[in-house]
Amino acid sequence: MIDTATPPKVFGLTPVERRAVETLYRAFNEADPDLLDTAVTEDWQDTPLAPHQKPGRDGMKPLIGEFVAAFPDVRITLFEIIGAPGRAAVRGRISGTHTGEWFGIAPTGKPFEMPMHEFHHIADGKLTHTWHLEDWFGWLFQVGAWPAGAR
Repeated sequence: MIDTATPPKVFGLTPVERRAVETLYRAFNEADPDLLDTAVTEDWQDTPLAPHQKPGRDGMKPLIGEFVAAFPDVRITLFEIIGAPGRAAVRGRISGTHTGEWFGIAPTGKPFEMPMHEFHHIADGKLTHTWHLEDWFGWLFQVGAWPAGAR
């Protein structure tokens, strides 16, 4: 289960597929990039890549460390995981406090919450592709980085 008092509603996934999806997010919540080894394939495709992120599983590992450094109290909460054979859709929330530089934005000390929606392809119990959408524009507003000079 992911960090939430109410377990996410999960539909249409095998236990192995569910474990792979949830383990991806646990890697952030537990600040443990090596959890990706059990959740995603070595050549996993993450779309879109973050600035300076390299492709594949090993390309995500340093990003987890940077993310946790910027948001040490990060929590990813999953609300729904909806599956079909070899597929999963996730609706969740990312929350934390901006205490380290992130994408060139100096720490503001401000808390944030932003929705996320992700779609995964799964084969042999591991994620092979992820397409994700997070509300980074809303994050900029919440931490006072937009409009420019708003802090």
